[in-house]
Amino acid sequence: MDQGDDGDRQTANADYSIRIAAGIGAFTCDEWNGFDGTTRDAENGYNPLVSYAFLSALEDSGCAVRRTGWQGHHLRLETAQGRLLGAVPCYLKSHSQGEYVFDHGWSDAFERAGGRYYPKLQSAVPFTPVTGPRLLVGKGEDQGAVKAGLAAGLKMVTDKLGVSSAHVTFAQESDVATLEAAGFLHRTDQQFHFFNEGFSSYDDFLATLASRKRKAMKKERREALADGISIDWLTGKDLTEKAWDDFFAFYMDTGSRKWGRPYLNRQFFSLIGERMADDILLVMARRNGRYIAGAINFIGSDALYGRNWGCIEDHPFLHFEVCYHQAIDFAIERKLKVVEAGAQGEHKLARGYRPVTMHSAHYISHPGLRNAVADYLRRERREVERMGEYLEDHTPFRKDLEE
Repeated sequence: MDQGDDGDRQTANADYSIRIAAGIGAFTCDEWNGFDGTTRDAENGYNPLVSYAFLSALEDSGCAVRRTGWQGHHLRLETAQGRLLGAVPCYLKSHSQGEYVFDHGWSDAFERAGGRYYPKLQSAVPFTPVTGPRLLVGKGEDQGAVKAGLAAGLKMVTDKLGVSSAHVTFAQESDVATLEAAGFLHRTDQQFHFFNEGFSSYDDFLATLASRKRKAMKKERREALADGISIDWLTGKDLTEKAWDDFFAFYMDTGSRKWGRPYLNRQFFSLIGERMADDILLVMARRNGRYIAGAINFIGSDALYGRNWGCIEDHPFLHFEVCYHQAIDFAIERKLKVVEAGAQGEHKLARGYRPVTMHSAHYISHPGLRNAVADYLRRERREVERMGEYLEDHTPFRKDLEE
């Protein structure tokens, strides 16, 4: 196991070895772009939130670094000859903030019993509750073998470092299956996503709703723009520094009130504007000649990922318009299959978003804590499944269109 360029390499088995990279810069851009899912030519779909541009912007801006409790510990899986096979985006964490899969109860219980929960390993995209690949495999490599090697390597690194646990959050189901086979515990949660069923217009989508819900949606959208508000979509070259200044003011104002300390700094937005402008959509609300609210989204090959919102003026229903309705408009226009509108929020259900199960996997070193967490997760999975079934029964869609 290698810490950057220092330390000895620890072999996972006779064929593979694992190294720890202390930052995303320990990979070349070409190396990272060689993993499935990280570029627009990816066979399995492009997710911009695991791109080199996004992850490097988080580190280069100082948002996801040791000082903020996100110390890069990215795993490199290599052959005995040093050929890169796969990777895991991973961080050594000194807290549980910015993860959206909550384990505070686990840490409190373990530390009350005399254990030390932090630091822990976290395989995730910092501050980003979006499902994506976590066991990254090089193009053309054996998917099953490389993923199994990465899962075994993550356990090995956890034990070698002597930390309490490793957590792989917002993982794809295929990754979770591999991690479960390696001894990780399976956790589920819920989000709400819009699914574009080949709609050619927003009216096509509205036609799938029950009459009362359709009327309520139209009224809500009219009232959101009633105070002389107009909406702009900014992407590519439209993402000027002035636009980022405006959006950052919204983000800081709303984030400070909601979380106390927003996670992202101004430099981060400039960096993603430089590095991935064509993968970004800012939905901006304008009134009296100036922007007053906005939401940032990231554009994948078949999905729109809604992330942060903010405003400096409060208007009825404007949040729903900017974050949810406009995202649906954009997805239909761009023929994107899905809108993922961020963590939690049952209010999204009434606006055409369906409940979706999210997945994570957890390796707990201590047997006592592991057994307690396993029992909790069994009960939690049943409750998530039950709630998902209940919520699906209360979607706004016409019952006569359902099979």
